Amino acid sequence: MNSHSQLISIQNNQLLKKINTTVSTFTVLPLRHRNMKAENKHSKIIAAAIKVFAKKGFFTARISDIAKEAKVADGTIYLYFNNKNDILVSIFEEELGKLVEKTKTRIKKSDDPTDMLRIFIEQHLIFMKKNRNLSEIIHVELRLASKVIKGYQAKKYAEYENIVAQIIRDGQNSEIFNPGINPDITKRIILGSLDELTKVWCSNYESHYSAEDLAFQLTETLLAGIRN
Repeated sequence: MNSHSQLISIQNNQLLKKINTTVSTFTVLPLRHRNMKAENKHSKIIAAAIKVFAKKGFFTARISDIAKEAKVADGTIYLYFNNKNDILVSIFEEELGKLVEKTKTRIKKSDDPTDMLRIFIEQHLIFMKKNRNLSEIIHVELRLASKVIKGYQAKKYAEYENIVAQIIRDGQNSEIFNPGINPDITKRIILGSLDELTKVWCSNYESHYSAEDLAFQLTETLLAGIRN
């Protein structure tokens, strides 16, 4: 082998050694960690969208506003959501889902329909007061946007409605609540009342009321009308 061939061979060996060293020190992020990172980014975008929608309104807000609030690139949003409508629906289903699970857990601890109704009302008001931006979106923005979000079925809200309807049925079966009232109509009366009360925290007036105060007033008013 001549000197030129030897030089090329040495250079190739050095290059291979450098490549092997680089590969050996490179760590591939485990799938579990990558999934966790994706979930965190998803949650970060949802949290940012809640702030932006509550502040600017659904129709005025832009994807770029959400990206800026979340501190991510505009294109990153589209890795997790198809469009702005998709983000709004995700907010409603995911965040309301948390309230549904928390309410179910609390209600399971009681077998008294009167107490279960009180828990349902109190949990709703405490959750909405704690999450005022979310409350604004659920009670204002989602309704305004519902006409443009075609084919959306609020599955979590239907599940939430069924919780209170079942409480009424349980009360009727226990002969505690008036058997003549319609559970499906009564659930709408209750949820409509809760809807109106949460506006207290979405406005600049009457904000001194606590969630517990409002829950007591509404529960006692309802029980006075539905007790057997």
